[in-house]
Amino acid sequence: MSAGVVDVHYDDLGGAKAALVVCSGLDFTTVESEHVADISRAAPYESGALFKRELPCIQEVLSVGPSLEVLVIDGYATLDPDGRPGLGAHASDAFGIPVIGVAKSRFRTASHAMEVIRGAAKRPLYVTSVGGLEISIAARLVASMAGGSRIPTALARVDRLARGRDKPGSAGRAN
Repeated sequence: MSAGVVDVHYDDLGGAKAALVVCSGLDFTTVESEHVADISRAAPYESGALFKRELPCIQEVLSVGPSLEVLVIDGYATLDPDGRPGLGAHASDAFGIPVIGVAKSRFRTASHAMEVIRGAAKRPLYVTSVGGLEISIAARLVASMAGGSRIPTALARVDRLARGRDKPGSAGRAN
């Protein structure tokens, strides 16, 4: 199964860098490839409509990577128990694959998010999912992702790539 983790970082000049880490399994241990897309002009931030800014950037980096069966995003898939769409739901609709949202902070209306404590962390991650992937399964997948700290290794790696702190490298292990 080909699974990916994606993140976007915006610069002060109106551009963005989108990054994608592709792994060969849902434990995100073996990295198959890493991709970065530089976007010269990103849409401006619009309160309550983050997806309008993020989706074109995510689409750009997904277009240079392989086909995925599951996508993990930094954020929420749904924003409330009734399924109000977050970035993940918009991504799932746009790309036709299940999406797992992994957020680092609680969103006030996301009472349905499952809390996942990883390693020796004191603070949880908040997991949501869409696209036919049950939230309990998504939470178990996040709990079992490679890395011993609060933030799974693949999520930390994609963040560094999107911020330009690291360059895409060769495939390897993400423990």
